[in-house]
Amino acid sequence: MNNVIHSTGLDRAPRASLVQLRSFEAVVRLGGVGRAARALHLAQPTVSTQLKELSSALGLVLLAPQGRGLEPTAVGQRLAQAVREMGAAWQSFEDDAAALQGLHRGRLRIAAVTTTEYFLPDLLGPFARQYPGIQIELAVENRDAVVARLERGDDELAAMMLPPNHLPLSRWPFLENPLVIVAPLGHALVARRRLKLAQLTREPLLAREAGSGTRAAAEQAFEAQGVRWPPRMALGSNEAIKHAVRAGLGLAVLSRHTLAQDPADNGLAVLPVVGFPLRRQWHLVWRQDRVLSLPARTLLDDLRARLRVKTQPKAWPTA
Repeated sequence: MNNVIHSTGLDRAPRASLVQLRSFEAVVRLGGVGRAARALHLAQPTVSTQLKELSSALGLVLLAPQGRGLEPTAVGQRLAQAVREMGAAWQSFEDDAAALQGLHRGRLRIAAVTTTEYFLPDLLGPFARQYPGIQIELAVENRDAVVARLERGDDELAAMMLPPNHLPLSRWPFLENPLVIVAPLGHALVARRRLKLAQLTREPLLAREAGSGTRAAAEQAFEAQGVRWPPRMALGSNEAIKHAVRAGLGLAVLSRHTLAQDPADNGLAVLPVVGFPLRRQWHLVWRQDRVLSLPARTLLDDLRARLRVKTQPKAWPTA
């Protein structure tokens, strides 16, 4: 009887190195060599050289110019997907290895929208101190970028206000996220005791960039009240918006979490607008079609236990 030896694909020497594949996947994900180089902490010429060597080794055109960036060709898309699947398989192995060692070693990848930076590190701190061997990788992006990371499966958990509906996600609402309208101290509207949203539209509106969850929630609220209030200026961070409001450039919708306990400490005042604060929730979400690692499951259990007994903040005043 002949013995049949089945090939695993590893009996042939691979024509691409892991370093080249990592650089290629980063370029595809981020849309350019410069951005990939910064993310990987490499020199831009190094990444360019790795891409050329990879294309030459495979004998394939993997990337094509698109505007100021690069996009994968059809075969490049297939390679990028294969690299992601390899990464997911390796992550699964690392998770299994970490499980065999308890929680002494391991890695936990979390994505979070930008506003969570005001409270999420405080929530992660006790877990990190209890399990110092767990490496936590926290990616802070706007909502659209976090959704893209969920689509690719880059992270196990994500913290956001508006989870997407097109992905199979489990979601846990873990914290209230009131959205308020702020003005600079001394503004004429601050002295009013009750305001309708339509009364504010004479004022310039400052907003986060397109792709922000806070901006999307505010626009949904405006539309629900039949109010048209397009932003005059878009800014890339909550801190930039607070500075601009304080400087008298306009009003803004912000998460209450971005403000001091007394907003006056930020040079701002919360306006008493009918329908505000908008009652929203922060959610932790994870893919239902992926198995959560032991570190991720332990973090969820830890947060559930701590937030269940934690004193809830005072209810924010409503108009």
